Amino acid sequence: MAYLLLYVDDIILTASSTSLLQSIISLLHAKFAMTDLGPLNYFLGISAMHTTSGIFLSKTKYATEILEQAQMLNCNPCRTPVDTEKKLRPEGSPVTDPTLYRSLAGALKYLTFTRPDLSYAVQLLCLYMHDPREPHLNDMKRVLRYLRGTTDLGLQLFRSTTSQLISYSDADWAGCPATRQSTSGYCVFLGDNLLTWSSKCHDMLSRSSAEAKYRVVMNVVAETSWIRNLLHELYTPLFTANLVYYDNGFAAASTVLKPKHLKVDKQ
Repeated sequence: MAYLLLYVDDIILTASSTSLLQSIISLLHAKFAMTDLGPLNYFLGISAMHTTSGIFLSKTKYATEILEQAQMLNCNPCRTPVDTEKKLRPEGSPVTDPTLYRSLAGALKYLTFTRPDLSYAVQLLCLYMHDPREPHLNDMKRVLRYLRGTTDLGLQLFRSTTSQLISYSDADWAGCPATRQSTSGYCVFLGDNLLTWSSKCHDMLSRSSAEAKYRVVMNVVAETSWIRNLLHELYTPLFTANLVYYDNGFAAASTVLKPKHLKVDKQ
């Protein structure tokens, strides 16, 4: 069995045996001009370091480049990326360079591919890319200061025989003081390995915390179903049910009760 991951002209190829891997490489060489760079160590800005327990994915170089772009390479680090007691609003003086704000926000968004700890803070910053203000820039600088002290963090993937998807989800009901939209978050594990995660502002208003959490549960169920189908296509089927954890009993009952206002939202 072999897997090939292709992005434009960058390729990752792995196989169940060295002989199969070499035969595929030889076939590709016969058709295309290629350069074999050996074992995987860098791909699309992501460093892949092999460890005794698995593989460690990080973007230390990319994080450093972001700090250089923001001229904060020598800033004082802070311990957390966001003040959860403080809520951003669409107010304050416009930033002097909105293009730089958008560029940094986009770069930080790409960094979250291996840094789930930045997801919540970065999605808050991205909400104001269309009209960034000074308070938003100040919060971005806090994220960058946190990044300054954590450039070497990344995502550890472990060797595992566990074949069950387990997800955790939550929602901050009406947390945005300006729009009263809710923010949801979830993470999906395959055994000890974190596969996907999300922090996102809801498009629609929720009229209760149960409704907000019901929405995030719907999202995470869709995500785990997609992962399950993908694993099946990769000949790694799962034979146990997906588990979804959340902390609202009414949200669970809603799958049976089906409140009218949720039905209306789906129309």
